[in-house]
Amino acid sequence: MKIKDKTAIVTGAASGLGRAVSAMLLESGARVAMLDHAVGVLNEANLLGGKGFVVDVSDEKGTAAAFESVLEMLGPVSILVNCAGVAQPGSVMRKGHPMPLAEFRRVIEINLLGTINCMRLAVAQMNRYKDDQGDEEVGIVVNTASIAAFDGQMGQAAYSASKAGVAAMTLPLARELGDLGVRVMCVAPGVFATPMTLDLPEKSRDVVFSAKPPFPSRPGRPEEFAAMVRAIIEIPMLNGEVIRLDGALRMPARL
Repeated sequence: MKIKDKTAIVTGAASGLGRAVSAMLLESGARVAMLDHAVGVLNEANLLGGKGFVVDVSDEKGTAAAFESVLEMLGPVSILVNCAGVAQPGSVMRKGHPMPLAEFRRVIEINLLGTINCMRLAVAQMNRYKDDQGDEEVGIVVNTASIAAFDGQMGQAAYSASKAGVAAMTLPLARELGDLGVRVMCVAPGVFATPMTLDLPEKSRDVVFSAKPPFPSRPGRPEEFAAMVRAIIEIPMLNGEVIRLDGALRMPARL
């Protein structure tokens, strides 16, 4: 799909991976709606030239309202990139007591349910306005998983479960939506230097950043993630796959 003149929605766009993707899409000529629960997304959108929306992607009504506003302001969405996510490390058992279930639930609600919530709304627009696209391909969805879906470390049960769900949806949704002309892809980043990872508790942050990929032996950069997303959008045969973007890193159970 050509990016120029398309309407794109990026979640988690106030910082990190989502901001880098938003910047890339805008530079490529797309009309970009930047969604994030943080009010800072309004300032970032103003700086980059996009349209900012303060949205909790796990909020069904609030997200639907945002998508309707995007439709009215920018036109029907053709590109959706889901980057919204939270990482809340914590053991299931803590000093002999069970973890609060609400902590686990919140990670699932944002990372997994938030992803499918935005997908269902985006695909509805893609399908409704497919005759306006003038192309066999009417839409592309790129979701963000994590290598934690496959190499989850101790204390990452909630995060790993949520990202494994995102990864597992990729193929069945690509198969389901192919008849509509919609592709579904997923990127599973390794350790990237983003506010989400940098803001982890010190102990968790030290564990994450002590894992070094064989090459390049450093954390990933948000711009590298954005470049991967651009390649996915522009190559039609990429569909129904989860791509690890990790420098060949495999996380051990503990460090």
